[in-house]
Amino acid sequence: MHFFRFIFLCLLASPAAAQVAPAVPHAAHTSTPKAHALRLRPGDDLRQSLTAYAQAHHIRAGAMVTCVGSLTVATLRLANQEGPTVYRGHIEIVSLVGTLSTNGSHLHLAVSDSTGRTIGGHLLDGCRVYTTAEIVLNELPELEFRRETDPTFGYQELVVRPTVELKKEPILEPAKKSRAQPKK
Repeated sequence: MHFFRFIFLCLLASPAAAQVAPAVPHAAHTSTPKAHALRLRPGDDLRQSLTAYAQAHHIRAGAMVTCVGSLTVATLRLANQEGPTVYRGHIEIVSLVGTLSTNGSHLHLAVSDSTGRTIGGHLLDGCRVYTTAEIVLNELPELEFRRETDPTFGYQELVVRPTVELKKEPILEPAKKSRAQPKK
């Protein structure tokens, strides 16, 4: 019995058993999502179409849920590269993720060729739809995404702000009784 008590006490004292508070983001905000579904047609520019959609629907904060389809041209900025890399052929869209806003977007695209070779990077203008691009995105109406320079590296990074400010109700005073005597 002492052996089991010893094991139990060792487990309690182990670092794995210690309760560590989870890391908390600098600021966390919530919003009830509103889904948008759209389809792009052959020849449409994927990024330009998403930007135009966000502008037309006044999406201040959006997140990509899914995108499947195909391209004839994929234009990506690969990790740690300055300029674009262009791929041509019949290319499958494997994934499109990121944030979308009228104030600036940050989208990553993953595509694969006919051999299954997959590559991904920042979505740039110039990605041309081959047959279709079926897209679902969530709008977060109580939030606003902005891009502001982060001094750490100098890049335009995401800043999330709530759009709904708590409005204070005006204090209503009871109507004062008139001192004027009614006319007879």
